[in-house]
Amino acid sequence: MTAIRLRPVAPAAWLVLPLLILVLIGFDLPLLGVVWKSLFDGRGAFSLDAYYTIVDAPVYARVMGNTFRIAVISTLCCALLGYPLAYWLRGLSRRWQMVGLAAIVIPFWISILVRTYAWIVILGNAGIVNRSLLALGWTSSPISFLYNELGVMIGTINVLLPFLVLPLFAAMMKIDDSLLQAAETLGASRWAVFWKVFFPLSLPALLAGAILVFILTLGFYITPAILGGGRVPMIANMLDLLINEMPNWELASTISVVLLVATLALFVVYLRITRDERQA
Repeated sequence: MTAIRLRPVAPAAWLVLPLLILVLIGFDLPLLGVVWKSLFDGRGAFSLDAYYTIVDAPVYARVMGNTFRIAVISTLCCALLGYPLAYWLRGLSRRWQMVGLAAIVIPFWISILVRTYAWIVILGNAGIVNRSLLALGWTSSPISFLYNELGVMIGTINVLLPFLVLPLFAAMMKIDDSLLQAAETLGASRWAVFWKVFFPLSLPALLAGAILVFILTLGFYITPAILGGGRVPMIANMLDLLINEMPNWELASTISVVLLVATLALFVVYLRITRDERQA
């Protein structure tokens, strides 16, 4: 009989092993517990009743549909605002690029809770925006910016926009200027150079950033809870209600599993896009 030779484990693998165990215990086991609770009732018997409840009760489908719709709109707005901002930053000098990046990064130093409450001061009925509109005579009564989907999307875009701008700017900086200059020497206009050369090269980074923003929006909680005022139902707020108010752990776990599967699917797309970008 031939002896089976085991490949020696690299020393670096042993250094990573404690971290791997920590990740398994701290992150993966709770997720397995959520999956277990979605498939088994309180007596430990296998049951798919919670999944049937999600399908039969229209309120859960409506909340999930509302969450995905807000996530799509917020992601599109982030893309429409973030791409020109990243492109503008790329054209600045090195010093002004650092100033612009600092202006984007500094809000990360402030708590999301504080930044969210700041929007109440800005967009409230007696806030800066409404007082300015009334003073200019552009409106006869305060405009309702808060406690609706508009307020939720404004706050969400404000928090998540840097997650798209920063990686997109980094990807734009890697685009070789000689490619753009070569297109210009061949007679292409600046408009044609942008749409035919620059935009296709930056598109994978834009899509990857958009998917990242979309995934983060699906699980957003603080901003919708405060700026929505309980009037904009989203998945995270519904989970808070199911866990802390009702409580119904089986149904909350089932909704979490559905959200997890959707997020993992989007994350796989994100990994494929970023992989293609690295290979390009």
